[in-house]
Amino acid sequence: MDGRDWGNFLLPYAQAVEELKVKFKTLRTELKKREEYSPIEFVTGRVKRISSILEKSKRLEVPLDQLERGIEDIAGIRIMCQFVDDIHRVADLIRNRQDMKVVYEKDYITNYKESGYRSFHMIIEYPVQTALGQKMILGEIQIRTLAMNFWATIEHSLNYKYKDSLPEEVRQRLKTAAEAAFVLDNEMSSIRQEILVAQQSFEDKSKIVQKCLSFIQELYYYHRISEAIQFQNRFNEVWEKDDITELKNLEEEITSELESAKKNGDIQL
Repeated sequence: MDGRDWGNFLLPYAQAVEELKVKFKTLRTELKKREEYSPIEFVTGRVKRISSILEKSKRLEVPLDQLERGIEDIAGIRIMCQFVDDIHRVADLIRNRQDMKVVYEKDYITNYKESGYRSFHMIIEYPVQTALGQKMILGEIQIRTLAMNFWATIEHSLNYKYKDSLPEEVRQRLKTAAEAAFVLDNEMSSIRQEILVAQQSFEDKSKIVQKCLSFIQELYYYHRISEAIQFQNRFNEVWEKDDITELKNLEEEITSELESAKKNGDIQL
């Protein structure tokens, strides 16, 4: 042990993880607004634990005074996607960013590990603005599907339990599960369009419902009480029938009534 102050050493990595999580979550929101679909399902991040850093430095024979360049995943971001094709789209988005630099990539999807592990890794260089000035740090971004992530999480837990010496039976069952997860991903990709249409339909319906109920409440504000009550009753009937076309028509009527109320300025006092 070199007696370093681990709190200060890990501080810029923690800052980088928080900043990157915010940036990728914001990117997800922007893509959903612009394109109605985002290849990013959700984002997580972590700073590697001190014990894990020490174990990895020992395994890779990285001197403790060279951890900043020798251990590339002290700051880690994980981006989950619905489909395998989304992984490549996310990787392209990262390559085109100006606020980080891709150092190199590791494609464990095309070239999956012997254990069955699949994921796409990108080692990046990221500038952190600290109280002492800018500091360039290395970080790892892992991009994978939900199925890949589920498998990798289980494998990681088992490796931790058995200290990387998995019983052969468990190892083989994990490999079988990895293939099953990959088959699942391929099946989902084959019906991707149907899935996306169904998801978009659900989102559209949710937005219409929210708009209808919000606008009905606004009608009370503009003293259109009888109209608000009528629209609420009609909404209840349409909702029971689960008819999206009628729901859209009702939304248009409520919107028109609200615009008329706003134009006349009938505000309840």
